[in-house]
Amino acid sequence: MGVSKIKVTISDVARSAGVSNSAVSYALNGKPGVSQKTREKILRVAEAKGWKPNSAAKALSDASTRSIGLVLNMSSHVFAVESYFMELLSGLGDELEKCDYSILLRIVSNTDDAMRIHRNWIAAGSVDAVILTNVEIGDPRIDLYLQHPEVPALAFSDASVTKGLASITNDDTNGARMIVDYLHELGHRHIARVAGPETYAHTFIRDREFMRESAELGMEYDCLHTDYSPEAGRESTDRLLMFPEPPTAIVYDNGVMSVEALHVAKERGLSVPDDFSVVSWDDSFTCTATTPTVTALWRDTPQMGAKAVPLLMKLIKGDHVDNVMESPYELVQRDSTGAPSVRGVYPDRD
Repeated sequence: MGVSKIKVTISDVARSAGVSNSAVSYALNGKPGVSQKTREKILRVAEAKGWKPNSAAKALSDASTRSIGLVLNMSSHVFAVESYFMELLSGLGDELEKCDYSILLRIVSNTDDAMRIHRNWIAAGSVDAVILTNVEIGDPRIDLYLQHPEVPALAFSDASVTKGLASITNDDTNGARMIVDYLHELGHRHIARVAGPETYAHTFIRDREFMRESAELGMEYDCLHTDYSPEAGRESTDRLLMFPEPPTAIVYDNGVMSVEALHVAKERGLSVPDDFSVVSWDDSFTCTATTPTVTALWRDTPQMGAKAVPLLMKLIKGDHVDNVMESPYELVQRDSTGAPSVRGVYPDRD
């Protein structure tokens, strides 16, 4: 009776070398991502344990996966109500299907988990390219994919923070200016904004332009940062309305927070827009399914997703892709905005 052979796996080598599976994969496949000292150690351990590459797995890793990776670092609760990503995915999905490509989607709640997935994808060759969203200033994903050009990345972000990675950029500066100018023309002189996380590059760009344009027009401007959730929108609205001199207009960085503002107003016995105006940065179905309907910035988000696909195909072929601007914002005026009341939000407050 013959003795069965025990196959040595990457995990076996990783445990013996005291490193991660990803590090072993980098070293054994000759990819960057580990130091020369660590690479030599891993190779010695692999040789001592008798590790042999699986020819079938190697063939698969060198072949196209026909999939695009997307890791969303956000709570599942926010993802479930955030229309922007649903619209973006719909546009991506339609166009990728025409190319016989799939979306590999992962949803995590912290940066460490997101980076672990990206490193594993690179090491295993799990995807042909990746999409990066909600890019932060100093985002570690940018440096990671600059170090690993074998997996091309396309960022939905301002080109100023992507260090040369291919990107699709929206004109957040002009969008902020449009909102501030519109509210100023209506007669508002004290406005506020409920914004997304401060670490996001697009939040910073919007913050900067809201402050600059408000100051230039002699307007008072307040800002609170949140996580985009309905609960955060409600809490921030309550806080702003408790100011000694509340703003006469509030801008929300997504639709669900603006809808929560309408609920808060109703509970407080206030009228929108008579007592304060409401504006949503991103337009969505929810902005038209409420009473009053919500004034919002509109952009063709599904088309933006569709526009990304030919860029991804170019990157996968090894072609250079320049920064691309998405379609411009349009301000859609609805029932939630009007001239400020001379009464103020709380006319009887001492």
